[in-house]
Amino acid sequence: MAQKNKKGHAGLIIFIIVLILAIGGGAGFYFYQRQQPQKAAEKFLDSMKNMDFSTMESMLQSSDLSALDNADIRNAAYTDFFTAINQKMTYKITKNRFDIQNGTASITAHITYVDGTDIYKATITEFLRQIVSNAYAGTQLTEEETQQKLASILNEKAAETETDAFSEADIVYPLIKTNSGWKIVSLDDMTVKIMSANFKSVEDEINNSLNNMDGDSSSDSSASSLQASETDILDLTTDKFTIKYKKHTITKDFAGNPCIMIYYDYTNHSTSASSAMVDVNLKAYQHGEVCEAAIPENNDDAIDHFTAEIQPEQTVTVCQAFTLTDESDVTVQAQEAFSFDEDATASQILKVK
Repeated sequence: MAQKNKKGHAGLIIFIIVLILAIGGGAGFYFYQRQQPQKAAEKFLDSMKNMDFSTMESMLQSSDLSALDNADIRNAAYTDFFTAINQKMTYKITKNRFDIQNGTASITAHITYVDGTDIYKATITEFLRQIVSNAYAGTQLTEEETQQKLASILNEKAAETETDAFSEADIVYPLIKTNSGWKIVSLDDMTVKIMSANFKSVEDEINNSLNNMDGDSSSDSSASSLQASETDILDLTTDKFTIKYKKHTITKDFAGNPCIMIYYDYTNHSTSASSAMVDVNLKAYQHGEVCEAAIPENNDDAIDHFTAEIQPEQTVTVCQAFTLTDESDVTVQAQEAFSFDEDATASQILKVK
């Protein structure tokens, strides 16, 4: 009887061991399967960092990376910039929602990436300044030369800008199990935004800036936001230049109509030759309406100095002339041309009579 009990206990022990192994094996299988979509997402994110487009494409069910081209990320001219930017990206998987029955998963990644907003603003400002300067100098660039110039400035500004300008984002990547392994369903807009350093498109942004400039010049017929007091002086300093009011005179233009000639000292603070025409955006207003530029009947060297390039840290007196509608006061306002800093302005009220 004791021998029978021993056999029964042995059978029970074997059954329990088999059951534990079966459960452990099932749990191990589930755990292994659960890790596969996460590993696929990690492989995709690593390929983002390394600008490995072939691997990125292979990890997408759609195999569609056209959105990267829309953002100029695969444009050879900007390869150096985007490579340097994306290598600074870091990520951490924070959530794994896995459905073994349906063969689907959602992987959440917390991503820290370079926010290139300041880089792009500085690039666009400098690019537009150089393009305008070349245009007035009679230099015409080919499309390829223009793109090379833009890429060069982009790399230069990226090197000058603080490298700790980071943003963070959480992206949920939906994955599906296919015959060739786990795949991310498609390329999402946020991933493209991260790879482009928080920018839609290098060249699109340039075009938008140019269009905005045209819109501003055509629609800026009123000065509802213009503010100036009797004590304000036209004195403005930026990274690019300094201007200081000297005097103004009332005369006539070439057609015999009254105009005002505004003189100011312009100092070039940039590292290359530049001019007041390229750097300074000066406008004159009467009754809240913008005054048109005028050509005085008498020549003045200061007018020629407005378009002339001067070397870094040189100062020259320049003159700009504007038409007058009557003898009321003129309010002048200056700011840096092509600048995104709308607060960097200087104003002054000038007496006509």
